[in-house]
Amino acid sequence: MQGNPFENGIAAFGADLRAGRVTVEQAVEFYLKRIERYNPKLQAYQVVDNDRALSAARSLDLLLASGTDLGPLMGVPVAVKDIITVDGLPVTNGSLYPSAHFNGKEGGVVKSLRQLGCVILGKTKTVEFALGATGVNEARGTPWNPWDLQVHRLPGGSSSGSAVATAAQLCAFALGSDTGGSIRIPASYTGVFGHKTSMGLWPTDGVFPLSPTLDSIGPLCRSADDAALIHESVAAEPVKPVSLKGLKFAKPSPVFFEALDTEVQLCFEATVDQLIEQGVEVVDIEMPESLERDQVFPIIVGSEIISTLGANGFADAAPMMDTVTRTRAAIGLDVKAEEYLLARKRHRQLKERAAKTFEVCDAWISPTVAMVAMPVDDLQQESSKQRALLSSRNTQLGNLYGLCATSLPIQKFGSGKLPIGFQLMMQSGSDARLLAISKSIENVVGRGALPALDD
Repeated sequence: MQGNPFENGIAAFGADLRAGRVTVEQAVEFYLKRIERYNPKLQAYQVVDNDRALSAARSLDLLLASGTDLGPLMGVPVAVKDIITVDGLPVTNGSLYPSAHFNGKEGGVVKSLRQLGCVILGKTKTVEFALGATGVNEARGTPWNPWDLQVHRLPGGSSSGSAVATAAQLCAFALGSDTGGSIRIPASYTGVFGHKTSMGLWPTDGVFPLSPTLDSIGPLCRSADDAALIHESVAAEPVKPVSLKGLKFAKPSPVFFEALDTEVQLCFEATVDQLIEQGVEVVDIEMPESLERDQVFPIIVGSEIISTLGANGFADAAPMMDTVTRTRAAIGLDVKAEEYLLARKRHRQLKERAAKTFEVCDAWISPTVAMVAMPVDDLQQESSKQRALLSSRNTQLGNLYGLCATSLPIQKFGSGKLPIGFQLMMQSGSDARLLAISKSIENVVGRGALPALDD
């Protein structure tokens, strides 16, 4: 075997596997060797499950040789965010505080991947309790964005390790979670494809319950093609081709397009120009409710994480917690029942408001994140720290409006030095069509490049 067996995607690997040009064991060995080489620098993995991964790979090779084919994901090596229980592996939830009991036993999403023949390589680092957009974790360490090996830049959070592992070719794809952008933000910062699934599409049992109102699970992968194949396998729903010609995309305002890095704005506009050339109509829509993000989101998430930890549990955990996570979670201590119920009611109203817009457009578009990944050390400066808080601005709104969404890398239209994401958002339950449109966009703008490691 020469090079990455997934260089041309999951489907191409499946064809090579069934033709005998590669084995599952070889594919797993490829990633384990890269993890051994690069993870000491990148810190994408919290724990690596070498022996069990190789054992599972050999079993799958024997199973395939005997005539049993588990489908398109058979033999695909994956990484799992460390807020998701995997039997036989520790779960830290990115915290020094013992918290595995909040997750419970291995849940439906991991069981489904096993049944489909995936090989679990290990657990990836996460922001503590999945509550943070930058990817910084003072408690258990911050993964290194592989796009700059000299300067430690933000990987994005909270699925930081999953994004870094995918971008650095330390897995074929990785599981993340998305409560306010925790798949799409790191996808944007590391140049991979992220799919925030409709809430409830993938089961969340066995996952740390940051916010049962907003939590969703989804993949970070190399391409829209891979994401579509994963969706077809996990959700058992076909992704049928969609032409871009005649589609209508809406740019929602205010908020989404404010305070953008110049490079982000240029790449987004260049992408829109490409889509218009393909026959897409782009219109503006007014969503003034977006200004309520700072009021509604913290009340829901703060209240629900305190509900999970308990006031006494939070008090026990607080001395050893990441300072940003501790501050954000503590908001829930002061929320009154009436405030929480009103925030939940407003969330339902926002979903209804968003749904009406899709009667006149096919999707919303925006930059995924307002900026490129800044150096971690810049967070010592108050101005940079405040700007970093914008990491989740555009993505949180997708959760509050109850949408499914993807992030595609588009930095090729700029300098290409650091990744930039293009966010596509659609009504909940539209994941198959969302991925079909994402594939069509990817066919126009191209698949994201990989960072240059010292190979």
